[in-house]
Amino acid sequence: MIRNPLFFSSALSETAFRPIRADKDINKESLFPFMTLLPDTEIRRLLKNMPPLAENLIDENIQVQPDGLELTVREVQELSGCGAVDFDNSCRQTPSGIPVGFDEDGWVFLSPGIYRLLLNEIVHIPPDLAAVARPRSSLIRSGVTLGTAVWDSGYEGRSECLIVVHNPEGFRIRRNARVMQLLFFRLSGDVGKKYDGIYQNENLDKWYK
Repeated sequence: MIRNPLFFSSALSETAFRPIRADKDINKESLFPFMTLLPDTEIRRLLKNMPPLAENLIDENIQVQPDGLELTVREVQELSGCGAVDFDNSCRQTPSGIPVGFDEDGWVFLSPGIYRLLLNEIVHIPPDLAAVARPRSSLIRSGVTLGTAVWDSGYEGRSECLIVVHNPEGFRIRRNARVMQLLFFRLSGDVGKKYDGIYQNENLDKWYK
């Protein structure tokens, strides 16, 4: 991740205006040394690791995209209760979730509003990677978006995200639908401290196996 945009701008300006000799190969990693986005070939390689980059995929050939990995819907929940955050997390509180059942064909209709999605895939982020997610364009075109955070280095678990239905006509979603693309970035080095927060190994209890 780019922590200091001014430092990035300065570094970029230095490289952008430096003369490049035509007889030299251009190394894009020397121009942008901070992070690199993993392509599909690297994602497929990491899926074979132990532990794999992600497991419980429905169809790797479909879910691995040129620049990321698509994640799918396991459960939809309505939020119940108030949330709270503070500085040291001593008063942190997140709302509980009430499952919204799929019909016999695996569909659920969502009226305009905010819901929580539980995803199928279990992710294992190595210490030299981090990830962010973007909604599939089909959601955006339907007046629907996702709320996501950062998948920190060392995080392991079955993640959750928000789905926000802006469309006044609502939105239909089917069990196992592909809703987001997870983008993996290789950091400039291993982190000093891997993620060890309360969401580590989340949603891995027996009910979710």
